[in-house]
Amino acid sequence: MAITKMRLMNIITDKQHLEEMLLRFSTLDNFHPELANKIVDRVSGLAVLNDANPYADLLSKVSELCAEMDLTLVKKPIDSYFINLDETNKMINEIKAKFDQIHEIKKELQTVIEENKMAVIQVKNVSAMNINFDDLFSCRYLKIRVGRMPKQSVDKLQYYNNRPYIFKEFNKDEHFCWCMYITTMRYEGEVDNIFSSLHFERVRIPDFVHGTPEGAIKELEEDMKQDQEHLDHVIETEKKFVEESAERLSELYTKLQCLNQTYEVQKYVVLLGERASISGFVPEEDVERVKQQFADIANVEVEVRPAHSDSRLTPPTKLKNNWFVRPFEMFVEMYGMPCYEDFDPTPFVALTYCLLFGIMFADVGQGLVLSLVGYIAYKKMNMRLGEVGMRIGLFSAFFGLIFGSVFGNEELLNPMFHALGFAEKPFEVMAPSFVMPLLISAIAIGAVLILVSMLINVTQSLKNKQLGKALFSQNGIAGFILYGSLLVGIALQMGAGIQVLTLPYILILIGIPAVLIFMQEPLERLLEHEKLFPNGFGGFFMEAFFEMFEICLTFLANTMSYLRVGGFVLSHAGMMLVVSTLMSMVGNASPLVFVLGNIFVMVLEGMIVGIQVLRLEFYEMFSRYFDGNGIAFKALNNN
Repeated sequence: MAITKMRLMNIITDKQHLEEMLLRFSTLDNFHPELANKIVDRVSGLAVLNDANPYADLLSKVSELCAEMDLTLVKKPIDSYFINLDETNKMINEIKAKFDQIHEIKKELQTVIEENKMAVIQVKNVSAMNINFDDLFSCRYLKIRVGRMPKQSVDKLQYYNNRPYIFKEFNKDEHFCWCMYITTMRYEGEVDNIFSSLHFERVRIPDFVHGTPEGAIKELEEDMKQDQEHLDHVIETEKKFVEESAERLSELYTKLQCLNQTYEVQKYVVLLGERASISGFVPEEDVERVKQQFADIANVEVEVRPAHSDSRLTPPTKLKNNWFVRPFEMFVEMYGMPCYEDFDPTPFVALTYCLLFGIMFADVGQGLVLSLVGYIAYKKMNMRLGEVGMRIGLFSAFFGLIFGSVFGNEELLNPMFHALGFAEKPFEVMAPSFVMPLLISAIAIGAVLILVSMLINVTQSLKNKQLGKALFSQNGIAGFILYGSLLVGIALQMGAGIQVLTLPYILILIGIPAVLIFMQEPLERLLEHEKLFPNGFGGFFMEAFFEMFEICLTFLANTMSYLRVGGFVLSHAGMMLVVSTLMSMVGNASPLVFVLGNIFVMVLEGMIVGIQVLRLEFYEMFSRYFDGNGIAFKALNNN
């Protein structure tokens, strides 16, 4: 459970082998590359590779063509990545032209068939009029339109009753009214405009339709049958053509994607005259595997150095934790990534988060349900928060077992306690006598966590050679002694009646640490052999005075903040008491109230407790020892 050790790797080659090297480089999934500008900007004579990408347009054309063909491409193993750009472009255009031709014929046939289907419907409608189609459509002075319009548009025709047209309604379906209107040649345009405004859709009767409606229907159905056979043949031809093209397009797409990627990674390439170099960080355990990727390429050198060998580059941080701790990395990442040399707080976060959540949400039944829901969310929806839910649910069940609560029932586990030799439950949450010990215990838990956070800060400061911060800061040794002495003195005097806060105790264990914290900045300058008060003592005194006042308030506020731990224990018991009371009031509906009440409490309180524990982690603990200024390790293929 630590931060993964890194190595700085430089991959160097000549320009003749650069493309082959980049092809291999672009497939790496364990290499954190550094932008070439970080190096080029500080060294004269170096440059960033910035060649024009000839493959991007071809790759885009292939992707668009495959989308049109509804073709899912599969990456193919490739022996050679050589591509003739002109021939490739010609091949893509030929495939597209052939597909567009087939697809256009298919669309035309589908349109004709659909129009004929509508024509059949309309012919059947007109058949009730017992009119010969040759007579109907050969009128010289009348214009006849058959079709359909939305049902709600029919009522609007009343606004145009003064216009010269005859309207004939045939029948209606769920959305449309099938109809016909007749007007004269003189008013053709005006009447057509009226019906167009009412969303009239004209159904054209094909020219080959003649004679009686029965004969017309037969002609239309025969024509549709022939068109459908033709359409089936075209669909089969299109399917076969897509299948034949899939292999070539998949191979081409794989080549283009790889070649295009070599240009995407140009921003990492530093040109060293006739040579080129890429720098980045690799986990120590993956170094040999990365070196093997380039072992068979001529004139490629791979240099491996310590992570801090290049002062221009900052090693990235990759967290490495066991199965239990790993899900809590998401909380650390929300706050910020630790620096490469720093302490990985994830194990501490995992332990404290589980403990605090378990105490605040203590219930055997609800804890197990939360764990089950978390498991389902993780397995079915791949939610990282689901993994956290699995763990905190088990801790909730454990503390629920200690408090004797099962879905809010405070008596169900009494036989177990009796069997263990207890006369009654060890912790009776709802008893008035339990409230004060619970709140004091919550403050004690908070005080211990604050002291542990200070110790972590001291350890890290000493590791990073920040002696002044380790000794004199509010979260250093001085702050630890000051805060710890106050807590011990108050606890012994109020709890055990032991007079501890004597003058020597106050002067040595409280006064001296307070002065050291007050004088932190000048003392740090003293260690660095600098001037104690560069801006004068007066300005320093005023600033330090108010900072010291803020520090005292922060100690008090941070300690009192942990009262919420005890408060939520009481809140949980109180909410479940409300559920129990409602169950006793509703009679036969009590099972329903039990289920809904528990769901409501789990969702509402679970969410609130989760947020409050995260707040304690961030503001009461992280702020003491964790800066979060590190750079996250990002493998090339995850950028």
